[in-house]
Amino acid sequence: MSILESFNVGESGMSAHAKRLEVHAKNIANIDTPYYVRKIPTLTAQDDISFSGVLNHMKESVFHIGTIPHTSGKVYFSGVVGDSTPGELQYAPDHPEADENGFIRRSNVNPMVDMADSILTSRAYEASLAVVTIAKTMAQKAVEIGR
Repeated sequence: MSILESFNVGESGMSAHAKRLEVHAKNIANIDTPYYVRKIPTLTAQDDISFSGVLNHMKESVFHIGTIPHTSGKVYFSGVVGDSTPGELQYAPDHPEADENGFIRRSNVNPMVDMADSILTSRAYEASLAVVTIAKTMAQKAVEIGR
């Protein structure tokens, strides 16, 4: 993997996790919005970097050609899916969105879950930023060696 590819991997991770963090922030902001359905962000890897995927790639590439398999490691934000957990019913007959029995369905957002996911997402963003920082340091050292 070249230094430029390292920048691309870090950038894709930062971009994906920034969008993921926006989804969690939106969930937390809508915690008291009736009928709001919690959104779950989904990520997609560019290559199959699972253990079995790497082994299959090695079986095809390494043992026939003699090279190490190349996986980019990029991740992409692929969208959101709705959480199917129903929100609890609340009796609010004066609410404009109440049904004929006077109930509204509260948001199904659990603040503890979204806060924990936000912390994990920020750590993943920091890890992607570290990849970019390390690649930058490597590029600077390469320029110094070339002088």
